Amino acid sequence: QGQEKLSCNPKKENGTHVVLCELGNPMKAGARITVDMELSVSGLEDMGDAITFHLQLRSKNSPSPSNASVTVTVPVEAEAEMELRGNSLPATTVLPTSWHWVEGSQRLEDHGIKVEHIYELHNKGPGTVSGITLSLAVPHLLGDHVLLYLLELGTEGGMNCSHHPALNPAQV
Repeated sequence: QGQEKLSCNPKKENGTHVVLCELGNPMKAGARITVDMELSVSGLEDMGDAITFHLQLRSKNSPSPSNASVTVTVPVEAEAEMELRGNSLPATTVLPTSWHWVEGSQRLEDHGIKVEHIYELHNKGPGTVSGITLSLAVPHLLGDHVLLYLLELGTEGGMNCSHHPALNPAQV
């Protein structure tokens, strides 16, 4: 008839996590009750695409051979919001009108002004992520002319990187 908040206690039984909720005692014969439960489960990153709950109703008063049991499978969806931030140092670069590219030179200044591009990939959560692939397309040619001479590519934080074949072709 009315609504009551249940008292539930988590415990471990036979290596399984169990939540035990006391529904009340005594109950009248033929009583019908509905229980709505909200469970918060953490650490589901490696659980696959679903988690299964086994629900069972047990009576302490009399042994019942029909301890009603039901299995509920709930899909697991991981959610994480990724953010890519980028910066160039210096922010603005202007080549002097007297400068020209020297083909075959091993000197850095003959290839232009050094500009460093820094990209940071941030996980804003709430879930953790793994196996992320970030592809950056950097235009290094404009027609047949060198637009950006790519010297090197570096990473931090345990990331793996595959290098573009046009990386430092003159070995400057």
